[in-house]
Amino acid sequence: MKSLHEGTGSVATLTASSGDLIADRRYRFGRDLAARGDFSAAVDLFAQAAEAAPAFAPAWFALGEARMTLGDSAGAAAAFRQSLVLDPDDRSGAALHLARLGDADAADAMSPAYVRTLFDQYAPRFDEALKGLAYGAPARLREAIERSRPNVIFDHMLDLGCGTGLAGAAFRPLVRRLAGVDLSPAMVAQARAKEIYDRLDTGDLLRFLAAEAGHDRAYDLVIAADVFVYLFDLVPVAAAVARVLGPNGLFGFTVETHQGEGVELGAKLRYCHSVEHVRGAVAAAGLRLLELSRVATRTEAGEDVPGLLALAATPP
Repeated sequence: MKSLHEGTGSVATLTASSGDLIADRRYRFGRDLAARGDFSAAVDLFAQAAEAAPAFAPAWFALGEARMTLGDSAGAAAAFRQSLVLDPDDRSGAALHLARLGDADAADAMSPAYVRTLFDQYAPRFDEALKGLAYGAPARLREAIERSRPNVIFDHMLDLGCGTGLAGAAFRPLVRRLAGVDLSPAMVAQARAKEIYDRLDTGDLLRFLAAEAGHDRAYDLVIAADVFVYLFDLVPVAAAVARVLGPNGLFGFTVETHQGEGVELGAKLRYCHSVEHVRGAVAAAGLRLLELSRVATRTEAGEDVPGLLALAATPP
């Protein structure tokens, strides 16, 4: 899944009915007011909606967002916690906001249900939306791989977090067999309609890689274009990729980055990985780092988003 999320609150709108007409009306009016920037009035309406329908998780989530915008951190955290109680799968991403407020562990805050819901929602307009973000991760990865292995046709490639198939389209001329996997069924459906891949699967990346290792499948090339922004720790996934790569296989991926150490949860609710974390994950997997360069694979509010491109290989 390629990185798209430009703000907050987009997932909360998916469950738009509480079953209570008055609560629903107040919730919708609150969202309209918030969209116009009147967060004080929106807070009142969201609170009224939550009072009228106490089990309506989106109202609590929206209340948390509005309070957070107004600087009421304690009130926002209380609302996000209630949203999480009512929706323990956390399709809205309440735990991510709690982590940003210092009220939850960022390492565990990104729920699979949140990522799946986010991209199921965006799938129909995903490709068009990325055009406005100057998205270039597949092209940057292909350039790096062609620098490392000029004029090579890869026998078997795996596209991790394949999304709608943007990376698959970029790499199809370089591979004989192309497989893809993504957590979002709607994104996989978009990729399947393009008829780029020889094989597509829907599921969690680590579980998929574990199953592939169990079947003794070997890939010559594995890529992950802007996918690891939804994973906190890169050590497990790098190790899992190493187990499915054949001799002298390549692993290329992009991440967002920051100037500090370790991993941070950014304001846009995506993880940013430091240079040291990327180096450490590659080394721990027993891979040889061929390239680690600073790149911008997309823009945000008209500015480049700082990122890293990594290319690693298994021993020959």
